Amino acid sequence: MNSALPERSMNHSAKRSAGAKRVFPWMFVSHAILGMLLSGMLLLGEASSTVAQETSPVQESVPQVTPPSTALPVDEAPTSGVTGKPEEKSTATDRSHAADHTKSDEHHSEKDSHTGDAHAGHEPLGKLVSKFSTVPFALLLLSIAAFPLINPHWWEHNSNKGIVVAILSIPVAIYLTMFGEAGLHTLEHSGKEYVSFLLLLGSLFVISGGIYVRGSLAGTPVVNSLLLGFGTAIASFVGTTGASMLLIRPMLRANSSRSHVTHTVVFFIFMVSNSGGLLTPLGDPPLFLGFLKGVPFEWTLRLWPQWLMVNLILLVVYFLWDQLAFRKESHLPNTTSESQPPKEALGLEGWHNLAFLLGIVVVIYASGQGLGNGGQAWPWGIQELLMLLLLLGSYLMTSPALRTKNHFGFGPIIEVAVLFVGIFITMIPALAILNSEGKNLGLSTEWQYFWATGILSSFLDNAPTYLTFAATAAGIANVPLEGPYLRLFLETGPEAHAILAAISCGAVLMGANTYIGNGPNFMVKAIAEENNIRMPSFFGYMAYSGLILLPIFVLMTFVFFI
Repeated sequence: MNSALPERSMNHSAKRSAGAKRVFPWMFVSHAILGMLLSGMLLLGEASSTVAQETSPVQESVPQVTPPSTALPVDEAPTSGVTGKPEEKSTATDRSHAADHTKSDEHHSEKDSHTGDAHAGHEPLGKLVSKFSTVPFALLLLSIAAFPLINPHWWEHNSNKGIVVAILSIPVAIYLTMFGEAGLHTLEHSGKEYVSFLLLLGSLFVISGGIYVRGSLAGTPVVNSLLLGFGTAIASFVGTTGASMLLIRPMLRANSSRSHVTHTVVFFIFMVSNSGGLLTPLGDPPLFLGFLKGVPFEWTLRLWPQWLMVNLILLVVYFLWDQLAFRKESHLPNTTSESQPPKEALGLEGWHNLAFLLGIVVVIYASGQGLGNGGQAWPWGIQELLMLLLLLGSYLMTSPALRTKNHFGFGPIIEVAVLFVGIFITMIPALAILNSEGKNLGLSTEWQYFWATGILSSFLDNAPTYLTFAATAAGIANVPLEGPYLRLFLETGPEAHAILAAISCGAVLMGANTYIGNGPNFMVKAIAEENNIRMPSFFGYMAYSGLILLPIFVLMTFVFFI
């Protein structure tokens, strides 16, 4: 029975990969057309009401200028994605400039429009969009949660996911274009962030798929705990995505003879894909964005007590849980010593891909440090091109037989690409509203920043959520949001360090609360399902995180943030 399991898994992977290759080239064309037709009807009501509000017989259809006496500062945090390439903010206008509306256009560059400032009227995009524009984002999350339960066979086809994504995201994209340059630039920026995000995940996915750990790794509680601990330790240095893609396949292969594996993958997401990346800016995208905004590279090392507490508790809980699960399986025929394959010495195949993996880390670090560009972050496109070249180099230089042994297929990355293009588009209004209203949330204490950042990071992209609350805290401290403003914020005193620590922990740690809280989460889920591991639904996963993570976060609140 053991010998048949890898073969079934390989055949299943091959079928899904082949099916994905057949449907992916044409599915966006056909279903985007369908989505565009439906979007026209969905958009009519919102479009007419928006135009009616913005126009009058003596006024052009542009957002109305807020009077100087009531104008809000436009120094909200930039909308940014999960790739570690935020948008530069060149005009953080403070209150002393608020009245000078006749000259403020001179201060707005093209990059400023990415934050949602309408050039003609100086209103942030979050002040212009309707609250109802967040409904498609909520419906997309509901679809991701409900369809696997309602009709799992239909939902497993990426082409059907594409239908749902097109129907919900195309109306939002069209709606945003109605706000002129601000909406168009926001869409352009989000598109660039999506490309960067997908190239980062895709390159790490392909490169790690060419690294094969040879040998007999027994999926015992001790071995599994050691693998989790190792992945958690390296996540801060190769990134949570890199560590996840490197170790998920060896972890699944070590447990291929076990029946109860779901909890192992869930804890893998908790630790390797999220909490392990808290110690350096390379570990998780929110911290990298903070580094780009002036947080010293070594500053995050001060978070080691939080890192140690969370991961130590998780590792102990996992070990006890896996011990109980392992005892239930000890009587099964496929876990007896007679049925185990011959012992094989541990080894590594595809060594050259470690160089490609290191190359990705170096490119990300060099881009953020501005190496070769006078200390300024690289222009968009250079990092992406280098990652694409590393991806292609790894794919062309790796034997197909090696990837076959790894049960490698493109199904998981295609699934992530399809779903996240919808997430990136539909979450624009939600992030814009949060960006413009962040200062009105009444946040003042560390625990409030920890929970506010964490809860929103569970459902929105945790990188721009981090920047939004960091900018909010800096603005309250009267720090102008120009250049490395977080360095200036930290110089205001110990309270700033405590607040930024709370924001950092909330964004990184609570990204594990849902499948969409952090990029690697969904990727690990998809790889596990491709290897015939039955993963919990969207809400089922949240039940795990609510049971395990929330008590830890409550304990953290009392230990570190009160």
